[in-house]
Amino acid sequence: MQLSVVIVSYNVSLFLEQCLLSVQEALRFVSGEIIVVDNASKDTSCAMVREKFPTVKLIANLENVGFSKANNQGVAIAKGKYVLILNPDTVLSELTLQKSLNYIKTCTNFGALGVKLIDGTGNFLPESKRNIPTPKRAFNKLIYNTKKTKNNYYATHLNRNSQGQIEVLVGAFMLIDSNVYQEVGGFDEDYFMFGEDIDLSYKILKAGYSNYYYGKAVCLHYKGESTPKNLKYLKNFSFAMQLFYKKHYNQNWFLKHSVSLGMHFWYWKKRLELITQNKEPIEKIIHSSNVLYCGNDNAFFEVLKKEFNANTVAIFPVCTSRTISKFDDLQHINDLIIDKNIQLICFDNNELSFEKILFFIESVTDMKFKIRPKETNYLIGSNSSTELGKVIELNL
Repeated sequence: MQLSVVIVSYNVSLFLEQCLLSVQEALRFVSGEIIVVDNASKDTSCAMVREKFPTVKLIANLENVGFSKANNQGVAIAKGKYVLILNPDTVLSELTLQKSLNYIKTCTNFGALGVKLIDGTGNFLPESKRNIPTPKRAFNKLIYNTKKTKNNYYATHLNRNSQGQIEVLVGAFMLIDSNVYQEVGGFDEDYFMFGEDIDLSYKILKAGYSNYYYGKAVCLHYKGESTPKNLKYLKNFSFAMQLFYKKHYNQNWFLKHSVSLGMHFWYWKKRLELITQNKEPIEKIIHSSNVLYCGNDNAFFEVLKKEFNANTVAIFPVCTSRTISKFDDLQHINDLIIDKNIQLICFDNNELSFEKILFFIESVTDMKFKIRPKETNYLIGSNSSTELGKVIELNL
């Protein structure tokens, strides 16, 4: 078996369902298995997995054991040559896994791989490729130093569409050699949430292996569905980073207190931003938009028109012919956006592949998007990388 996909989930049933649908499609081109570790969700996550994805191996924890321990549980029963650590609030292109595994064959001394991550609006997520957060790099990030040097927090020596060696991967998508994972001891369970991906990346490097970034494969990451950006998040992240420095740096007195001071400064700075930011309600944004529906389901189209009241809803008849390229479709969409003054696009996965949907999301600028996963009656998506996503359930 080539690949085991391990997904740790907590109270994100519908996001998990969409993720599993995309992984299933991607595994059509790769021999693999899916393992879901549920951290005592209070929603319908476990029932949904059992009912709709009977071939998925489900570990249903009776308590929330944290991200690190839950992933280690999943990897412990994995049979693949490689293991993919994947967040439940992600969507894969059908070709992401195949492309990634093919690229690994060209990598020297391979340890782990990350791909290009985009948020729900199609914006590139810079944490897709990072450097070890040394105190100097962390300070540069804190003061928003954007100069492209080796002391950047982000790996700016590679552009988003290229490939090459980096130092740190993000836990939303980490494709790791199973033997390397076991050799370095997997995720450090001292980390409950946050920082464990940095720690694991660093352990892989210290063991003599190389980490890679592959920008020709894409993964949508809604970012933060299980972890809203609140004061608890700030405290957990601050604790995780201080733990990382304590574990991996032989600190002298000055460095120890500098790191502690820096993390306290970061915490209060981010806390002030949380208090002062003025967020427009997602419902208001959605229901004041002209909407473009990209699909062929007329019944669903009529429901959309009722959901969005009197706003213009244009239907985009999807051509399934292989002679029509997604670039031709993109021009069609752009024309409709201008003609109908569109602010929100709804993609129907019953007709459009995830590959095509992600292409559109990444290509169309200044737009909000929602996806209707295959054989479902809801829309799912997020309006930015800093806000929780929104699920709109529709009655058909």
